[in-house]
Amino acid sequence: MNASACKDLLLRMADDELIIAHRHSEWTGLGPLLEEDIAFSSIAQDKLGHAQALYAIMHEHFGEPEPDTQAFMRNESAMKCCHFVELPNGEYDFSLMRHFLADAAEFVRWTALTQSTFEPLAKLALKIRGELKYHLYHAQTWVKQLGAQGSEESHARMQSALREAWPYALGMFEPSDADQALITDGVFVGELEIYQQWLSFVTPTLTEATLEIPTGVDPVYGGRKGYHTEHLQPLLTEMTEVYRIDPSAEW
Repeated sequence: MNASACKDLLLRMADDELIIAHRHSEWTGLGPLLEEDIAFSSIAQDKLGHAQALYAIMHEHFGEPEPDTQAFMRNESAMKCCHFVELPNGEYDFSLMRHFLADAAEFVRWTALTQSTFEPLAKLALKIRGELKYHLYHAQTWVKQLGAQGSEESHARMQSALREAWPYALGMFEPSDADQALITDGVFVGELEIYQQWLSFVTPTLTEATLEIPTGVDPVYGGRKGYHTEHLQPLLTEMTEVYRIDPSAEW
């Protein structure tokens, strides 16, 4: 197995989970409904757990630093997250659309990874795939309700959110130099295959929500290679503030 390629995959996935967890957590106390405060907080906690598990695999099998060090002691250029997860929450419609599109991508990715030849990742995928079913149920329910069953305004806002989110969502599947080695080793099917599965997965929900999928859109790439939006560094500064005061502290 190509260790470098595997580490690249794990880091991309873990960083996405870490950053979207932080963004989701920002809705705590601010959601439009109490139930939504609880839902986004719970989902954020799950995402953080996914990130921790991925960093732990890197630590245990490839000699990388412990999970807390990987999460809190890297600078912006060392992060491999896509731009989509970095973007501010904005209005609730955008956060909800990002929630759906990102969790759909995670679902097809983790489903594929249940067949990975890298056993620790395959075992983790079985567990996480089960959790994601609940995340998706939440996202799909609201997208369809606000898109097709809500008011004219709610439909317009969800359509606008989809247009805004789409190019960044496509950036989740930024090709990696490691893909071919991962495919050859049977570790991962590659980003192109995951993108195709994702598109097939999201289309029925968006169609049922009477939302038009954007076409002719260029994906926003760069995050996988360490080039990020202006929003990531302020997020990292806030997220790591307590840990950086004393990394050796025990709580």
